[in-house]
Amino acid sequence: MLPDPTNLQANGKTQLDLRKQGPPRILLAEDDREMRSLLTETLSRAGYMVEALEDGLELMDQLAEYLAPEQHKRVDLIISDLRMPWVDGMEVLRTIGRYIGYPRMILITAFGDDEVHAEAKRLGAAAVMNKPFDVDALLARVREIIPNESGTDDAELSR
Repeated sequence: MLPDPTNLQANGKTQLDLRKQGPPRILLAEDDREMRSLLTETLSRAGYMVEALEDGLELMDQLAEYLAPEQHKRVDLIISDLRMPWVDGMEVLRTIGRYIGYPRMILITAFGDDEVHAEAKRLGAAAVMNKPFDVDALLARVREIIPNESGTDDAELSR
């Protein structure tokens, strides 16, 4: 599980040291294999480093590695399905919200009513996107949150 947020606290939240090195890193949690594959390919072609995960439990395990102060790893953005086996995206959002400097998070969902959107925003989600959505719209939102300064994008990769 995630490191204890009571260590190194400031204002009730744990300070994270997420050093910038290399292309932006995205943790992608989506239980639908085809959607996970499509999003991974789209984001990778745009120059992002994507770690694709099958469910919320895998996401929490990976976050524990990335958020442990002694690991010095980083994650720039989390994209997570809302409803997944074991741990849902909203629970992940609640958990990471206890950390200062936690990665921004985009929730994607087929169950995005007004209440879900409001709760996700209250918990600090950068965006909530309802399925089906245009992958280009997701990519545009990702670029707003974490611009890819490496200069690699779809146009360069297709040459």
